[in-house]
Amino acid sequence: MDGIIALNLFLVAVFIGLTAFFVGAEFAILKVRMTRIDQLIAEGSKKALMAKKVTQDLDYYLSACQLGITITALVLGALGEPTVEKLLHPLFERFEVSAALSTVLSYAIALSIITFLHVVIGELAPKTLAIQFAERMTLLLAPPLYWFGKLMYPFIYALNGSARLLLKMFGVKPAGHDSAHSEEEIKLIVTQSYEGGEINQTELDYLKNIFAFDERTLKDIMIPRSRITTFEKNTSMNDLIEALEDYVYTRYPIEQTGKGGHYLGVINTKEILTHLAAGRTYKMDDFIHEMPRYPEGALIQDILIKMQQNRIHMAAVTDSKGATIGMVTMEDILEEIVGDIQDELEGPEPVAARQ
Repeated sequence: MDGIIALNLFLVAVFIGLTAFFVGAEFAILKVRMTRIDQLIAEGSKKALMAKKVTQDLDYYLSACQLGITITALVLGALGEPTVEKLLHPLFERFEVSAALSTVLSYAIALSIITFLHVVIGELAPKTLAIQFAERMTLLLAPPLYWFGKLMYPFIYALNGSARLLLKMFGVKPAGHDSAHSEEEIKLIVTQSYEGGEINQTELDYLKNIFAFDERTLKDIMIPRSRITTFEKNTSMNDLIEALEDYVYTRYPIEQTGKGGHYLGVINTKEILTHLAAGRTYKMDDFIHEMPRYPEGALIQDILIKMQQNRIHMAAVTDSKGATIGMVTMEDILEEIVGDIQDELEGPEPVAARQ
C-alpha cells in the first residue's frame, strides 16, 4: 500500500468522523432541554455557557451543521472512488478485468462501502447517541461547533440569506425554531414520561389536574349551602363551645340572626378559644372577619390568586342574582390539584369550613 492510498484512507476516516460530529451536534442541540442547561450554568459549568450560546442561536448553528455535513459528504465522495479503485486495481489486473468493467466495479464497490460507513458510523450511530444522551453530547460538541460557526460565518450567512431570498420569491416567510410546546404537546410528553417511568402515578395525576385547573369554575367545586354549618351572630359562648364538640373545624360562616344564607363574615375558632383561654371577654362581633363574595362562574385560578393576595381562606359563592348559594375554601381549590385532603379530626357531613 503506497503513501497516497494510506493518506486517502486516513482522510476518509477523518471525514466520516466529522460527519458523525455534525450529525450528533445537530440532533443534540435540538433535543437538549434549556432548563437543564440553565441549571448547569447556575452550578458553574463553563461548557454549559458555550452550549447556551449555541442553543440560543439555533437556526444559525443548524445551518452550520448542515454545511458541515454537506462538505464532508462531498469530500467522501471525491476520495472514496479513486481510493477503492487503487486498492482493487491489482486484483482486477490478476483476473484480467477490462478497464471499462474495472471502473464500473470499483465505482459500485466504493459507493457501497462509503455509503455504508457514512450512514452507519457517520449518521445513525451519532444520531442515536445524541437523542439518548442529549445533555452530555451537547456539552461535548457545542464548543467545537461554536468555533466552526464563527470560522464559516461568511458562508453560513450567504447560504441563509440565499435561502431566505428564495423563500421570499415564493411568498414564504422563514420559520423560526420555537422551543415552546402547546398544551396538547405537553400532555403527550407527560404521558410518555409516565409510560417511560420518568414520573410516577401521583405526579401524573397532579399534572393532569393542573391542566384541567384553568377550565373549572367555582360552581364545580363549591360546597352547597345545604351542607354548610354556620353560626348566627348572636350565638353565645356556651352554645359555640358546645357546637364545636360536634363540628371540629377551624372556620365557620356567620349569618345575620334570623336571615339564613346571608353571610356577615367568618370566624376563626382557634382565635376565639385562645382569646377565652387568656381570660378575655367574649363578644362575637370582635371575631367576625370579612368573607368576600364571588360569582359561581368565576374561574378558580383567578379566585385562588385573589385569596392568596388577600390572605383569605374562605369565600361565599353567589348566583346570577347575587344570592348566596354556597361556599369555597382554599382547601377546596388546592384539592383540585393534589386530591382530597382529609383532616384527622374531620367528621362526617354536614360540612363546615375546613381551613
